[in-house]
Amino acid sequence: MKTSFRSLPHTYIKFLFLCLILNTAGHSYARDINKSEGRTVISLNENWKFTTDPEKKYLPDLSGELKWETVSLPHTWNTKDVMDDKPGYYRGIGWYKKTIKLDPQLKNRKLSLYFNGANQQVEVYINGKKAGVHTGGYTRFCIPVSEYLRFDDKEPANEIVIKVDNSHNDNIPPLSADFTFFGGVYRNLYLIATGQVSFDLTDYASNGVYVNTPLVTEKNASVIIRSGLYNNSAASRKVIIKTFVKDAAGNSVAEASSAVNLKSNERTEITQQIKSVDNPHLWSPDDPYLYKVVSRIYDARDKQVIDEVVNPLGFRWFKFDPDKGFFLNGKPCKLIGTSRHQDYENLGNALPDELHIRDMKLLKQMGGNFLRIAHYPQDPVILEMCDKLGILASVEIPIVNAITESEEFYKNCREMQKEMIRQNFNHPSVILWAYMNEVLLKPKFDNDKTRQQEYFASITRLTQSLEDLTRKEDPSRYTFISNHGAYDNYKKIGLASIPMVIGWNLYQGWYSDKIEGFGEFLDRFHKENPDKPMLITEYGADADPRLRTFNPVRFDKTVEYAAFYHEVYLNEILKRPFVAGAAAWNLADFNSEQREETMPHINNKGLLNWDRSPKDIYYFYQASLLKKPFIKIASGVWDQRAGIAKDGGNVCLQMVQVYTNLQSAKLIINGKDLGVQNAKDHICEWTVPFINGTNMLEAVSLPDAGQKDIAEMEFTLIPDDLQSSATPFTCLNVLLGSRRYFVDKAKHEVWIPDQPYKKGSWGSVGGKPFRLKNGNKDSYGSDRNIIGTPDDPLYQTQQVGIQEYRLDVPD
Repeated sequence: MKTSFRSLPHTYIKFLFLCLILNTAGHSYARDINKSEGRTVISLNENWKFTTDPEKKYLPDLSGELKWETVSLPHTWNTKDVMDDKPGYYRGIGWYKKTIKLDPQLKNRKLSLYFNGANQQVEVYINGKKAGVHTGGYTRFCIPVSEYLRFDDKEPANEIVIKVDNSHNDNIPPLSADFTFFGGVYRNLYLIATGQVSFDLTDYASNGVYVNTPLVTEKNASVIIRSGLYNNSAASRKVIIKTFVKDAAGNSVAEASSAVNLKSNERTEITQQIKSVDNPHLWSPDDPYLYKVVSRIYDARDKQVIDEVVNPLGFRWFKFDPDKGFFLNGKPCKLIGTSRHQDYENLGNALPDELHIRDMKLLKQMGGNFLRIAHYPQDPVILEMCDKLGILASVEIPIVNAITESEEFYKNCREMQKEMIRQNFNHPSVILWAYMNEVLLKPKFDNDKTRQQEYFASITRLTQSLEDLTRKEDPSRYTFISNHGAYDNYKKIGLASIPMVIGWNLYQGWYSDKIEGFGEFLDRFHKENPDKPMLITEYGADADPRLRTFNPVRFDKTVEYAAFYHEVYLNEILKRPFVAGAAAWNLADFNSEQREETMPHINNKGLLNWDRSPKDIYYFYQASLLKKPFIKIASGVWDQRAGIAKDGGNVCLQMVQVYTNLQSAKLIINGKDLGVQNAKDHICEWTVPFINGTNMLEAVSLPDAGQKDIAEMEFTLIPDDLQSSATPFTCLNVLLGSRRYFVDKAKHEVWIPDQPYKKGSWGSVGGKPFRLKNGNKDSYGSDRNIIGTPDDPLYQTQQVGIQEYRLDVPD
């Protein structure tokens, strides 16, 4: 086992003592070389044995018959089965076990297992005895384990066994959703040792200290600190609680001190107030300046530090105005960013910290200042990075699509909400707590309207209950829920009025056919609800990076239609002051095992691909949001192209766009200047003559020519006249039934749309594209998984009724 403090959330870094972790045969040995007071944090991520358990064995029945493998945490057992051609994925029990020896000096310490996340029901066994349980897959939890551990060198090593179950459970949200419920201990796990007196870890796995700033102005700010204390010893203890506010350079700018007499086994909370920090350096997206609050417990007798907790502090104030939008530190601030799912190609949801951090940097580099953490609380490093980078955030629990009318379901929802708020209370980036998403999307009891009204009443009661709980837990922030576009349904049962801010997930021009309906919806809601602040919490269109077109239409899954869609939506959002902000759906493509379509098991609405490589749309947001000069050949990532040389020529004309936040740009191809175009809505456009082979494009900003972008594109020229000597015919890949191009980078093939046959050329005679009768979708052929191939778009479309297909090739 290896020590690792790097992965520990900074809001959780305590008074750390050096730990020496030694690898030995069959177990790990953790030796604390310090005294009995203070805090030790040990990573338990390495060297676990893991097995799935589809037969649902009990702990005493675990034997060598099960196939165990060695894994490290974070870990999920669903990295592969969510991407295969077999419907469904393993949702059941998984077991983790390891052994660890502990230094005898830890015997008089409080030891706890601290999980950053495991999905979704967990039982923990120490040396064969159940130490604790937890329900819910997306919040942190802490299980005290001291009484179950052995510390004598002569005794056997301690065995830790973790049972994790991601089976469907009607009493645990989410019940269903358009994302995959990966199973496993998929976030970091720690063993934490504290002295007998410490800040309380057991308060919903918070760090025991809550920091609030009831008054902030440019001239001064006040701070209130609530500290939960726990004396686990058999005797009373006199302690001193000192709290220091330190600036970014580490200088103390204010402090408070309190003497406390703790009775044996007493839990208590004290409140300290720092009345004024003069001329505070304000926190904002442009200047995310962080102070820190250092909280220490001292022994009253020898003045030694017993425990320490460090929390971030950002001085800022904010409000939502129903007419003018969002204000930060007294200034208007349009919230523009994305939502985010936590999974990644080949890793599922078991990500190392570096990839979480990378996502937040990509959002910031896009120009985003807002993150909707959806549809569940995510790894603690996400909000740490929001604090550091200056990204305002909302967080929500996973009540998605529907509820279960049971007291256990309601209790689990309330517990999740408390965990989420208390664990993330101290992040200055958080401005909104949420607790529902599209809860009327899949209403139950459609065939029994009386029963359905009872169900809707239960939803309303749960909504009000969570609203009341949230406002009580944290009166300093706003509440909100996200609804899908069925406005009248939410209005009818009261969900549009209960939260302080309403969020709308809107897909006009995607799931519904009229893109103009987006602006109409915004205006209607604001007119009918003039006192309700509004956010757009989802909008997006699928963009399979392999599909391109010069004729974008709804539901063609091309990058070009998605780009058009985002251009329309962003413009509508920006021109309405009453829209406080918007979160595009989604930062990156993510896994949704139940989906089929052009890229089975993937929701392609991301601005980034699943591996986080950018799509054209990401660059459009950079051009729209960044303040520093920016220019990018929009379709530069479409670097393998093909097209037809018309009229016997040796070039093919295709459109190329450039995104820029500058006034104008010129485009050069293969040394030829194609002229200057003025930017309209951050877009310049040229018709470009591509030659067969390598083409070099250069976009240069004007008037100062201080910015440029270069793209290299490989072009396969297809002759219109197959017998022409100007462009010899070599190969032809034709995609029938659609007007799309399919780019297969692995095989260096580009499939081009079909054309009607004309003499001397090639094409189809008769026929029309096949379309499904599937309601309001303009579907290209089938929208089902084609078994046995990753190239689904090649087989999902077809031309039906063809009389003949002709290619007038030379003899």
